[in-house]
Amino acid sequence: MITSIREVRRAKGLTLDDVARACVPPTTAQTIGRLEMGTRTVSVAWLNRIAAALEVEAADLVRLPDRSDLPVVAVLTGGAASAPRHASVVTCPRIDAGMVAITVAGATGDYRTGDQLWCAMLTPDRFGQAMNRDVLIPTPGGGFLFGRLVALDPPTLLPTGEGLRPVQPPAWMAMPVRLIRSF
Repeated sequence: MITSIREVRRAKGLTLDDVARACVPPTTAQTIGRLEMGTRTVSVAWLNRIAAALEVEAADLVRLPDRSDLPVVAVLTGGAASAPRHASVVTCPRIDAGMVAITVAGATGDYRTGDQLWCAMLTPDRFGQAMNRDVLIPTPGGGFLFGRLVALDPPTLLPTGEGLRPVQPPAWMAMPVRLIRSF
């Protein structure tokens, strides 16, 4: 069985020891490492135990051949968008080709901490589809802007809590098409 224990643990910013201590009953970091690497067989009992420690469903720890991951390209915090500090992905049941994700680390407008925004990548010829929708736009310095697209020529955003902001025409923009919110 191929698992995603390591990916989920790292995405949550936890160490092997953190997961080992959160297991009920607690185990060792070495055991968790062996289960992650596949040098020890992962039984259903271990899968359930680790899933509980990571606060995810056991199914989230199993890799299926037809299951896709979205790369996280930006993190929203209080109205600002920035590149993630570490490479991460969000796992979903089905995605369309070329989609990317944004994770929300701090409440922004209608979005809550923990939300995931699954986004369609738009090329300049498709920017009109994003009029009056939220979009993520890359900036020349490697950063991002996030806000409502209110004009196309030049592309103008209405960021959360700020005035209008014209931007240089980007090579692409990402438009959220799906909001994933955990309850």
